Amino acid sequence: MSGRTRREFTRDLALLGAAASLRPRSVFGSAALRVRVAVMGVRSRGLHLAREFAKQPDTEVAWICDVDRRYAETAAAEVEPLQASAPRLEKDVRRVLDQADVDALVVAAPDHWHAPAAILAASAGKHVYLEKPCSHNPAEGEMLIEAQTRHKRIIHMGNQRRSWRNVNRCIEALHGGVIGNVYFARGWYANNRESIGTGRPAPVPEYLDYDLWQGPAPRTPYRDNIHPYNWHWFRRWGTGEALNNGSHEIDLMRWGMGVDYPTRVTAVGGRYAFQDDWEFPDTMVATFEFGKERCFSWEGRSCNNHPVEGDGRGVIFYGEKGSVVVLGDGYVVYANDPEHTVIERVEPEPTSVADATNTMSPDAGLDAVHIANFLAAVRGDGTTSSPIAEGHKSVLLGQLANIAWQTGRVLELDPSNGQILDDVQARALWGREYEPGWEPAV
Repeated sequence: MSGRTRREFTRDLALLGAAASLRPRSVFGSAALRVRVAVMGVRSRGLHLAREFAKQPDTEVAWICDVDRRYAETAAAEVEPLQASAPRLEKDVRRVLDQADVDALVVAAPDHWHAPAAILAASAGKHVYLEKPCSHNPAEGEMLIEAQTRHKRIIHMGNQRRSWRNVNRCIEALHGGVIGNVYFARGWYANNRESIGTGRPAPVPEYLDYDLWQGPAPRTPYRDNIHPYNWHWFRRWGTGEALNNGSHEIDLMRWGMGVDYPTRVTAVGGRYAFQDDWEFPDTMVATFEFGKERCFSWEGRSCNNHPVEGDGRGVIFYGEKGSVVVLGDGYVVYANDPEHTVIERVEPEPTSVADATNTMSPDAGLDAVHIANFLAAVRGDGTTSSPIAEGHKSVLLGQLANIAWQTGRVLELDPSNGQILDDVQARALWGREYEPGWEPAV
């Protein structure tokens, strides 16, 4: 025993086992630190993520999980040439999470599945790359933080800007006082979406497991304008534009201004462009106040894509000494003088030039950076740039905007945790009803 007592030897083995329990099975003890992932939801965004994960060194997409057979088969066919072996197919994520060869779950399914799937994965000892929004409602966001804390697994949200080098450089400049005290910011997103019409009852397509697609959501008959994309605009499954796209700008503004939870949230707007089944605003202006010191606003226009600052999405920070305009992965610092003198201009990375025709990822060239950050954290080579505790704070703001719009009232909030104060009706929207037997539990 080389001078070590049997008790010390047994203790060290126990400590080694405890350390191993905090790392994926195929990662811990492997010279290659190979990470095997399963990708859940592969029609569009998930297909892009599956391909990007398959391209990463010492990474394998071991499983493709989708309730629509067509998308699962397409994803498997596209991923197979990118790696040494073909991924296996499974439509039920619960069966995937039972597999010993899965180290991490990538969740790109509809929003109502995001938090429940991530909680199941963490409970099964898997790390999670979780697309935004991380949750369907505020209560689920709180559960995600509890799951990460209890199971000690990484839950990394897909707000990619957190890993982009130029955006990090911009945030450092803001925090360093490049425009002095930053007291206001404005974010926007514009698109030109068409009407989703009025859905009609229809038979479930033979290629779709609709019961499993609904999963945690209360059951409702199938209609012809839900799958594969328009679920975004129904409260039962989606979260509207404020979360679908606003999550990115809201996160960037909150990060740049160095704020956590607001004290007041307001939201105005409506479904103006069309009269159809869409249940969220297609036009929204939401404001978030942080005491009397600072605030920011987000403007969403789902059906009118007229640009601001020449771009369909972006953020402007305003400070006592100037302004910073952030478009994609580039930014410009302006002085607060009559000429709006340019103090610094940082051009976007060559791989980050936005491609509006790429619906899977307009900034596809930089997605790999965020994925690499997640994989490094899984391997213990760094920390996640997008921990779920931070992701939840930003997603919560979009959820509060939806609640303020739905109730038609100003929300007064506890700045220590974002909880709604003195409003029973608004507070009732903090969580949701679940299909019996599908309630998420940490």
